[in-house]
Amino acid sequence: MTSTTTAATNRFAETFGVAQGRAAIKVKPIMTPYVQEFIRHSPFAVMASSDPQGHCDASPKGGMPGFVKVLDDKHLLLPDVAGNKLFQSYQNMDANPHVGLIFFIPGLNDTVRVNGRVTIVEKQELEEREVEVCLYDPDERGQHLQGIVIEVAESYGHCPRAFTFSRLWDVETIAANQAQRPIADRSTNV
Repeated sequence: MTSTTTAATNRFAETFGVAQGRAAIKVKPIMTPYVQEFIRHSPFAVMASSDPQGHCDASPKGGMPGFVKVLDDKHLLLPDVAGNKLFQSYQNMDANPHVGLIFFIPGLNDTVRVNGRVTIVEKQELEEREVEVCLYDPDERGQHLQGIVIEVAESYGHCPRAFTFSRLWDVETIAANQAQRPIADRSTNV
């Protein structure tokens, strides 16, 4: 932890208090068996990255459960499927190899968070590791371009409060949104 981070942590601790109980001990330098199993069942994650100046990007990642490979308790492999060709995350990771990921399983109110350092790997390495494309309903771009290996610095299960507050998985809300979109379709409003 840097002196700046320590000072900020102390300021917030002085203002709001310190973590207690399970929250105080949940952050681990490895992926526990629970974290690994959660990731193996997760079809969706959001990856955050930033450039060296701190300009941030968050990118959704999805596929069939297990599309992110647990290599061992310190490493994940996240294949990159062809997308919009903007490569914001990869430009960030090329200059600043730190990322944060949050994994979701539809219908479950908890999540898993992983922070770590990435190494960008070529498509050939994915093929050598026999990583297959794991997508529901792949389109013509449904192929791997490259990927990242994440060396885990910290990981932990995260509490369900945000899901409780938002009722994200509420089936009545989901059905209503599917029946009548609350916002215009993206294709009509680029």
